[in-house]
Amino acid sequence: MTKKQPPWMFCSPRSKPTRGGVPEAVKAEVSTEANNLIETVLKPQYIQQPPDNLRFNYIIDLYGKWYQRYFYLCATYRVPDPDTRVVTFEVKCARMEYSRDNRFHLSFPRHTGQWVELYTDLPLDECLVSIRDEPFFFP
Repeated sequence: MTKKQPPWMFCSPRSKPTRGGVPEAVKAEVSTEANNLIETVLKPQYIQQPPDNLRFNYIIDLYGKWYQRYFYLCATYRVPDPDTRVVTFEVKCARMEYSRDNRFHLSFPRHTGQWVELYTDLPLDECLVSIRDEPFFFP
């Protein structure tokens, strides 16, 4: 017994609803505040001298960057193995998605690469406090 296929119909492609961009003033404020947190708290805490036993990857830089509606906190790791093809690689540690009215959805990456949203509609200062204090956002 074969299944009958429904008749073919032409439909116009559905477009995703546009959510608008992030205002430049918000981008500037987020970049300034996040870079301040990175330079004063996170870099002194996580960037150390290379270990004597160079068996494991280690952090050499922390930074933030915008991509569309998302602000990412990223870490650059160095691979100490001299036979490797890649000397450094980037890991995204936290993601703030612009929601509305200077509010953000805060997420962390799982080991599978999927983002898990922990908080919704947080103001910027609460997002930065969560990134600083909670272990989910460890670089």
